[in-house]
Amino acid sequence: MAKDKDRIKKHVNIVNRRASFEYQFLDKYTAGVMLKGTEIKSIREGKVNMQDGYCIFQNGELWLHNTHISTYTEGTHYNHEPMRARKLLLNKKELKKLEKGAEEQGVTIIPTRVFINDRGFAKVEVALARGKKLYDKRQDIKEKDVKREMDRSGY
Repeated sequence: MAKDKDRIKKHVNIVNRRASFEYQFLDKYTAGVMLKGTEIKSIREGKVNMQDGYCIFQNGELWLHNTHISTYTEGTHYNHEPMRARKLLLNKKELKKLEKGAEEQGVTIIPTRVFINDRGFAKVEVALARGKKLYDKRQDIKEKDVKREMDRSGY
């Protein structure tokens, strides 16, 4: 029984690290997610892959696509489909800002983080993002190396 409780984490914070390397974030929003019963259990176990995830608007609603939430191991035939589209819950003002921003050329909406808030609800942090060019990525790597060297030297 102790092993069973160890796999379910109290604080879940799953970050899409590749997104920060591939995109420059313009604005971030926190959205709720419409989930099925076994999906929240898999999220609490930390079995989420957002690497290829993206968000699109359909009929004025924001949908999360290509995010893989693994099937729950203890689930029965009521288990969820891992790659299904999930509706994101934002207020109208935020949806309008996101839709207006996503209409620009080269701007997209991507999930950056999945976490469980204080009340126990699963939330997704989405970002309005612009793709980086190769020279932007090189600049970021250079800045990261300089920061690491400064930390090592004791400044």
